[in-house]
Amino acid sequence: MVTEVSSFKELYPFESREIFLDGHRYHYLDEGKGDPIVMLHGNPTWSFYYRNLIQDLSKDYRCIAPDHIGCGLSDKPQDYNYTLAQHIENLEALCERLSLDNITLAVHDWGGAIGMGFALRHPEKVKRFVIFNTAAFLSPHIPFSIEVCRLPVIGSVAIRRFNAFAGMAVVRACKQRARMTPQVKAGYLAPYDSYANRVANLRFVQDIPMTPDVPSYPVVQEIESRLHEFSDRPILIIWGKQDFCFNDHFLNRWKEIFPKAEVHEVDEAGHYIVEDAHEKIIPWMREFFNRRPLG
Repeated sequence: MVTEVSSFKELYPFESREIFLDGHRYHYLDEGKGDPIVMLHGNPTWSFYYRNLIQDLSKDYRCIAPDHIGCGLSDKPQDYNYTLAQHIENLEALCERLSLDNITLAVHDWGGAIGMGFALRHPEKVKRFVIFNTAAFLSPHIPFSIEVCRLPVIGSVAIRRFNAFAGMAVVRACKQRARMTPQVKAGYLAPYDSYANRVANLRFVQDIPMTPDVPSYPVVQEIESRLHEFSDRPILIIWGKQDFCFNDHFLNRWKEIFPKAEVHEVDEAGHYIVEDAHEKIIPWMREFFNRRPLG
């Protein structure tokens, strides 16, 4: 667990909260009051990714941002079931402990599959969606650089020994390079500062559902088959057009699934769209919430 956050703490001025799941610390933020917005990060980010949204939206909403087990300030057990199904169950446990209802889900990267998996188990609790660059459906598209990291031995050496995944993400995923200051970079990388602390970075990559033998494959297959059940919900899609991973193929698929969704495409943003464009995203989210209030 990361204990030293002073190098970027002023960027992350939130109270740490926790629950324990099978003895493992599951860290989360819970800021503000009102209807809850549950913000789900991906790999290799953590709740730090949503800090700018939380600081603004928590004035009017209850902003909850967990760190998946293995990520951020949550525990990083070495022998753990790092699968999509487990991450969904962990989110279920958190939402149950906090008695959340009337939820707006904001999802990015792996947060898409985790969040949609949770929503399909609890459709009565989830009322709106904000979808950033992510997927919750099967796709044959994967960048070569990520595919290489899935290879036995090579992936473990690259991700866990040399921190290639998190290290390259702060270079490639944020297109507004001036925003990736030393302090911001330190925030993204702090939880992943050792071989042991990068275990989930590797396991998330290994769980990408490219073939039926991957544990997440049937889970994502089931999620994809039921996404249409949310076609009547208010959905806001905000997409970084320079994403090297979740490109226009994924955006177009979301548009097919949710043709009534409100869509904003950001030409100058990449995979870390919230980092690249939070000044645009916050007004869009507020306007969307005002136009599509919860019933």
